[in-house]
Parts: sequence; C-alpha cells; structure tokens
Amino acid sequence: MGIHRLNHAVLYVRDLDRSVAFYRDVLGFRPVSMTPDGFRGAAFLQAPDSTNDHDLGLFEIGAAAGPSAAGRATVGLYHLAWELDTLDELGATAERLAAADALVGASDHGTTKSLYGRDPDGLEFEIVWIVPADLLDDAALAARKRIGPLDLDRERQRYGGQTRGGVGISIPA
Repeated sequence: MGIHRLNHAVLYVRDLDRSVAFYRDVLGFRPVSMTPDGFRGAAFLQAPDSTNDHDLGLFEIGAAAGPSAAGRATVGLYHLAWELDTLDELGATAERLAAADALVGASDHGTTKSLYGRDPDGLEFEIVWIVPADLLDDAALAARKRIGPLDLDRERQRYGGQTRGGVGISIPA
C-alpha cells in the first residue's frame, strides 16, 4: 500500500455558514459544488492551490455540540497541517489569522516554520513552510529536536521570502 498524501479531512462543526466563511475568508479555501441533492448541513472546500477534489468536508451538527475534548479528556486528532509555498505567504497568513483572532502560536521547528490557528469551533490547525532540501544545514536539522519561537523576519533573511518551500522534501525537486 503506497499512501503518498492526505487528500481531505472532514470536520464536524457547530455552524456550517460560520465555518465556511472562516476557511474561505481567512485561509482562502473555495467552496466546491458537490453536496448531494437534498442533503443539508454539509459543505466541501478546496485549498487555493490544491489539486485535490476537495480538501475539507464540513458537516454541521448544531449549536448545542460541545467542544472537542481530544487531547484533554479523550483521544482524537490534535491538528491538521497545511503547507504553503513561501515565507511571504506564511507572513500574510499570520496577519489574516491575527486579524480574525485565530492565531494561537508560531514556532520554529528547525526544518519547518509553523503557525498555529483555531477555527470558530476551537479546532486547531497548523500552517507550515518547509525548508527546501538544498537549503537544509546542520543547524536546521539539529533544531528539529526543539521548539523555538518563530522569527519570521530572520527566516526571510536567511531563506528569502519568495523561496519555494518543501522542494526535495514534500515536492519533487
């Protein structure tokens, strides 16, 4: 069995319209018209540069639904991670998340530079830029064993704001 990527995730949400608006307006996902006729309470979204049929399925379960207890009182998914092409895009995403009061963290993992956000239902996600294979050095590889604060300006100086991330790692060279 040769799994080679995640095609989509499905999330249960309290308010479908609110969730669609968040993923559309903050992260740039676009609705895909594929909800079966007569089916209510579902939406399918595609990420801006995705080649997937859809990247998110959202299913409304209503305002009375409690928050996810995953990681606190139950097992469950911690977060999804979506990859961006450039550090400049990561910076613009940080601004949009902050403006939506959805940015909850930013970390330097050595080989990855990450933002952490929460959607309107409190479900966490990560937005990541991956250091390209030809720019990996001993310092970046050693830093994978720690989590440091993300200094986006320093990383742009080091790698360039328009350098395409993930090349040779998650994207073929």
